[in-house]
Amino acid sequence: MSNRTTFTTKLGVIAATVGSAVGLGNIWRFPYETGQNGGAAFLLVYLICVFFIGVPVMIAEFSIGRSAKANANKAYKILSPGTHWNIIGIMGIFASIFILGFYSVIAGWTLEYVFQALTNGLAGKSAAEFQESFTGFSSDTFRPLIWIFLFLALNYFIVSRGIKDGIEKASNILTPLLFVILIVFCIRSIFLPGASEGLKFLFHPDFSKIDSNVILRAMGQAFFSLSLGMGTLTTYASYFSDNTNLSKTAVTVGILDTTVAVLAGVLIFPAAFSFGIDPSQGPELVFITLPNIFQHLPGSLFWSVLFFILLSVAALTSTISLCEVGVAYLHEEFGITRKKATRILIAFCIVSSTLCSLSFGVLKDFKLFGLTIFNFCDFTASNILLPLGGMLIAIYVGWVLNKKIVFNEVSNRQSLKVGFFKLLIFCIQYIAPIAIALIFLSGLGVFNV
Repeated sequence: MSNRTTFTTKLGVIAATVGSAVGLGNIWRFPYETGQNGGAAFLLVYLICVFFIGVPVMIAEFSIGRSAKANANKAYKILSPGTHWNIIGIMGIFASIFILGFYSVIAGWTLEYVFQALTNGLAGKSAAEFQESFTGFSSDTFRPLIWIFLFLALNYFIVSRGIKDGIEKASNILTPLLFVILIVFCIRSIFLPGASEGLKFLFHPDFSKIDSNVILRAMGQAFFSLSLGMGTLTTYASYFSDNTNLSKTAVTVGILDTTVAVLAGVLIFPAAFSFGIDPSQGPELVFITLPNIFQHLPGSLFWSVLFFILLSVAALTSTISLCEVGVAYLHEEFGITRKKATRILIAFCIVSSTLCSLSFGVLKDFKLFGLTIFNFCDFTASNILLPLGGMLIAIYVGWVLNKKIVFNEVSNRQSLKVGFFKLLIFCIQYIAPIAIALIFLSGLGVFNV
């Protein structure tokens, strides 16, 4: 495996891994969760969870991927031959496929809204008209599919070109672009009248707001925000060079991913408070409320186009990493070319995302375990496969995998000082699995907090 393709630069490693973690969840899910769970108090708990749960599990995934230098399934077969621990990799592959099914639908919506903004189709509408327009579009049979297929074609173009010429090159452009757009938006947002109230809500904690529910929601947001348990980090780490500092990379990704989430809060909360909008809305905030706000700003066309390009870029950086999980598996396990593996995966995604999209319209009454196809894919991935996979990764690295392997990876064959190693293993052995188990059981409705 010594001739395995690797990322060629440190920027490529960071851009691709941050791009994998940063997605639509950072742009609207984080503000939504923050808005519903106490503002700055939620942010504080979230930060603690990122660095005491998220980063240790990320380092664990990195250690597995780079040590084995193989796809998410084969990595466990190499490190623990003759066992069934590769079930973690299989779960990650299935999770990535489930996520691609429903995520591509939302990504397609963002492209539709880029088109609407460019053609000035968002101008002059009332809040009720934005609602009617969104409902009509999302429940349409054919129009959303055009954008979904275009989005998947973009994924094919990037992923089929490989790591160096496809994923790394795209990430080196898209990830910095995402940060630049966010920063431009934040500068505009903080100069809105009444913006100080939104910033106070985000950065001035009221500790009385912290309860068991806030802690649980913050753990869940931190876990899902960092792309843990879905095979992407294990797969990407298999392309890391032997000189990549795993712990430094994990901390950097944690910081940058959190920065995107906070910048999204700086973008949204001042605007929401300035226009008297409830910041605790879900998808409506992005596709209904914010377009309504933008049309009241000078240069509304520019801001609308820029915002939906931001969402599209965030979606694309995430989906190319999700595609790579399945493509690496098909390419390496079945010995087929990368282009053929990508075609097979995209073909499957076309079917699953079509079914997810139609569940808003003609298939809305078709239910799996009481859920629409879209909601079933979302629930299965987010509430079962991801937390269960993350918990098993922590147990595997903390209790099963030889600690010498982990130490060698974290220390780059003992060339780096790792005085924090015992703390890292403690977090992986005890803190992460217990915390993730709570998220898992809560997600299944076993208990409510």
